[in-house]
Amino acid sequence: MLRLLGRRLLVGIVVVFLVATAVFIATRVVSNPEKTFLPIDASPEQRVQIRSNLGLDRSVFIQYLSYLGDLVRLDLGTSYWQPGKTTVSIIMTRLPNTLLLNSAAIVLALLIAIPLGIIAALRPGSRLDRSAVTVSLIGLSAPQFWLAFMLVLLLGVKLQWFPTSGFTSAQSLLLPALALALPAAGKITQLTRSSMIDEMDRPYMLTAEAKGFGAIYRVVRHGLRNVTVPVLTQASFEYARMLAGFTVVVESIFAWPGVGLLIVQALEQQDLILVQAIAVVVAAMIVLLNTLTDLLYTRIDPRIEAT
Repeated sequence: MLRLLGRRLLVGIVVVFLVATAVFIATRVVSNPEKTFLPIDASPEQRVQIRSNLGLDRSVFIQYLSYLGDLVRLDLGTSYWQPGKTTVSIIMTRLPNTLLLNSAAIVLALLIAIPLGIIAALRPGSRLDRSAVTVSLIGLSAPQFWLAFMLVLLLGVKLQWFPTSGFTSAQSLLLPALALALPAAGKITQLTRSSMIDEMDRPYMLTAEAKGFGAIYRVVRHGLRNVTVPVLTQASFEYARMLAGFTVVVESIFAWPGVGLLIVQALEQQDLILVQAIAVVVAAMIVLLNTLTDLLYTRIDPRIEAT
């Protein structure tokens, strides 16, 4: 287990290093921070000052070494949008809200997808199976922004059951979580259904059926555990997709005060320092998520070796 953890963390450090390097190239080499932060009619003195503040008066190699040194010290710079505040402190005020939203979305997706996939697998080809597949395909295919707007119009505006923006109460969590959960539930439903159909044809399941055990018992007692690993893999992948960008759309529509909305605000304010800090933090979160998922595999299924 320790060997697996050490190997995954080493790979994670390399991934974060590559992401940080890509972000540095995008913000310092490809783009021009001097033009980004200053108006067109800026004076020469202002240009000299901004170049000095950003360290652009040094060579690119020296800037890169300085950037990596700051990264090792967990110093991701100071925001230009919110002077006096470090980018890490700004991100940490928003990150818990994003993690709460994504976690609620994954829980909702699993609560919808696993029962739906199992019910469909018990009678493949039946009307119930076709209905479950159709529902999952709708959730999977619907554009996320359209789905979010439909939830706002139907449940927020027309029925007025839930708040449509902000984070004022626990009720505010449901609509954005549902908008994130439905596409993920569509994929997990299909995976659960196909995995469970495969398990139902296994010899151990046929033996249990010959002994007189009912379908529900066989699924809950034997089959469900064996489909946990692929379902967990897909759930982890969906969570990572949310962190990597899917939350941006939903948080923007629902004005959810998370990292996704923070990215949009930082881009509007042209705060590239904050944008690059968000990219590094999100990359580190995804690496941590993948590491935890790999560790869970060995706990759920002892047949998986910690290699």
